[in-house]
Amino acid sequence: MDLHIFEVFSIIGTIAFAMSGAFVAMEEEYDILGVLVLGLVTAFGGGIIRNVLIGVPVTTLWSQGTLIMLALVSVAVAFVLPLKWIGHWKRTEALFDAIGLAAFAIQGGLYAANMGHPISAVIVAAVMTGIGGGIIRDLLAGRKPLVLRDEIYAVWAMTAGFAIGMGWFTTNVGLLICFVTVVFFRMCSVHYKWKLPRRSLAAGESTVVKSENLIKQHTPSPIQGTLSKGD
Repeated sequence: MDLHIFEVFSIIGTIAFAMSGAFVAMEEEYDILGVLVLGLVTAFGGGIIRNVLIGVPVTTLWSQGTLIMLALVSVAVAFVLPLKWIGHWKRTEALFDAIGLAAFAIQGGLYAANMGHPISAVIVAAVMTGIGGGIIRDLLAGRKPLVLRDEIYAVWAMTAGFAIGMGWFTTNVGLLICFVTVVFFRMCSVHYKWKLPRRSLAAGESTVVKSENLIKQHTPSPIQGTLSKGD
């Protein structure tokens, strides 16, 4: 593993996701503690889930003092930014989210690959590192997780994990190409609204309700039947 590039991706992902969590908390009108919690959870939640899945002690989080401080500073900056600047951020939110996704997906994939795990574990590590924090953030904010409702999201993290697991990107240049590629396709999926196939049961439910209503309309009640016999 190239330690330098690994740290770069960790820093990029931490800043992008910490500020993302802080802005979501402010949108939901949480207090400063809520902003801090959502910022830290978004930045480190995915890494904690990854560590549990690939057998790394969760307590290794406390050895990342520099990244924790970086996340705290990012949350503090997000909290005090003028509203006008936050408005500019919101217009580019998808871009920063894509940057965080790509950075953490590659970081997670590298982490698992360098532990000698099989490609399936590398893909899972990439996906959970890339989307885990965002899922926890959205759940704490009372929202449906972005990965379950929006344009194609987790697929790009899976693709990055697969490429790293296959050993296609091992150099600094290769990993940067992978990073740019994930960001590019994530933004394409946002711009062109690419979505995975989905199936809704709403139409079927409405058909059943309509059928029941028609049956009720054409079925005489007991009182109506008695009156008709009396006539």
